[in-house]
Amino acid sequence: MTITKQYFTEKEALQAAIDTLENGFDGYYCDLHCDTFNNDYYIYGTYEAKKALEQYGTFDAIQEIVTYEENNFGKVLTDLSNPEKVASMLWYVIGNEAMSSVEFNCILDEAEEDLELYSDLWNSEATETVNNYIIRKIETYIAEKL
Repeated sequence: MTITKQYFTEKEALQAAIDTLENGFDGYYCDLHCDTFNNDYYIYGTYEAKKALEQYGTFDAIQEIVTYEENNFGKVLTDLSNPEKVASMLWYVIGNEAMSSVEFNCILDEAEEDLELYSDLWNSEATETVNNYIIRKIETYIAEKL
């Protein structure tokens, strides 16, 4: 039996956010999504990117990117003829959706209260304590919902 990697999943995206936090994320929490999903290509290689996009649905991916970019940037910026760039932008969109699914802003609000922090974490630099709190919350979400 051959097991095929599932690309562009919410679980994979949330695990990527956990990995970023575990690997010493020290930026501002408002930048966690960008640092996780926009610092590198999601897939290297045209062949692999095409296969991943076929699995997801190439035209579905393109439509999601077009909709996201038009709504957020006013125009399409991604080179839709480049499979690696399409895969990477779709990964960015999926990451945005995944971070919304765990209600990242609410996790930060809860962390402020639970850890008795009196600051706006969204605009604060990351700390190991808060990173660990966020990791636990995301892991709980994965265990309960995915």
